[in-house]
Amino acid sequence: MQQAVTTEPADSRTDRILTVPNALSVLRLIGVPVFLWLLLIERADGWAFALLIASGVSDFLDGKLARLLDQSSRLGALLDPFVDRLYVITTLLGFLVRGILPWPVVVILIARDAVLTAVLPIYRRRNLPPPEVIYLGKAATFALMSALPWLLAGQMDWAAAGFGRAFGWALLIWGATVYVWTGVLYLGKALAVARAIPAVPHNSRQPIQ
Repeated sequence: MQQAVTTEPADSRTDRILTVPNALSVLRLIGVPVFLWLLLIERADGWAFALLIASGVSDFLDGKLARLLDQSSRLGALLDPFVDRLYVITTLLGFLVRGILPWPVVVILIARDAVLTAVLPIYRRRNLPPPEVIYLGKAATFALMSALPWLLAGQMDWAAAGFGRAFGWALLIWGATVYVWTGVLYLGKALAVARAIPAVPHNSRQPIQ
């Protein structure tokens, strides 16, 4: 297990900040408060729907572009999953306020991210980078981000509202199941690291970059 942790391809990342994938992640980050304003204040569901679609597409593109353009970076490895989780959490809370989603679904999905955030100190105490993003987890996030616009479309006054609700719930159930499962995998990785690698004494730790 120790070898698997220490030989991950994190060394291939650079310290670059100004990259196309990072720019997409920043744009998605800016879109979070805009989305909440459209959803909860303006009740402009059509614009909120369009913004969610754009966020899901850019989430797919930034990873692809990072590989195609050879622009993987340490900042991107942290920023991309952070924005993913922030978008999911804020959208879930917004939908809860609007009555689009029931609270048990919201609690389960947010609890998954809360648990993973709570185990990050395991890596920090060992001077290790955060775990590599699991591709299946990215797929689950994409499914959730695809489901949420359709659920919102189901609230709009148009001919496909019924289809939007049904299709949105189907995507949500699949995405939520995989999302929770990958959370279990991330938790298992963290616990394995905690057992296999001793923590670095406080006075000899490297400063977190």
